[in-house]
Amino acid sequence: MDALRESTWAGTGEPAGAEATCARFEPHGDQVAVLRARVTEVAGLAGLFQALADETRTRILYLLSLSELCVCDLAAVLDLSLPAVSHHLRLLKAMRLVRSRREGRNVYYSLADDHVLRLIQVAQEHYAEER
Repeated sequence: MDALRESTWAGTGEPAGAEATCARFEPHGDQVAVLRARVTEVAGLAGLFQALADETRTRILYLLSLSELCVCDLAAVLDLSLPAVSHHLRLLKAMRLVRSRREGRNVYYSLADDHVLRLIQVAQEHYAEER
């Protein structure tokens, strides 16, 4: 993909992030065909990012990256009602970001897998670079 990106900017004398426009509309057929086929690889990611865009859900995921927690603990730490936390957990579970396990009358939540932990870590690293 980097070679494809580099060829797009080749000869412009501008870095990849610089604003540039085409002198006239002449799509590069081969490049367009390859990219059109590849763009389906990100189908569904917008929903994932929408789920992560909510500050409360991000905090829940962060807390679950530290420890397995029940709804009561999450509600206490975040100073939210049990129904509010349950609502967020239901959405996160539907997005396969968290999983639950029942122990007696309590339900404990944790991150679904290491991919979710990596998402959090990469986002934290990116955010720290901006400071």
